[in-house]
Amino acid sequence: MIVIEFKLKGKTQQYRVIDEMIRTSQFVRNKTLKYWIDNQGVKLSHLYKQCAIMAKEFERAGKLNSMARQASAERCPFCYPTFFR
Repeated sequence: MIVIEFKLKGKTQQYRVIDEMIRTSQFVRNKTLKYWIDNQGVKLSHLYKQCAIMAKEFERAGKLNSMARQASAERCPFCYPTFFR
């Protein structure tokens, strides 16, 4: 994994938006993780479809673009072992 560090000098409003988007991506990841656990054997393409459904169902998930939602869904199989320790 490549980690890039940088410093931001932004306004309070900008920091709030960044925090909200981070929480939203975690929300999407957790919802797709729940779907993945409930439906074992689901392929990644099904998780992508679930993200599209989630964007229509939840307003806050719709604020993220499709690539960000799909990136959150891709992390589900990696989150599973750490989620259930």
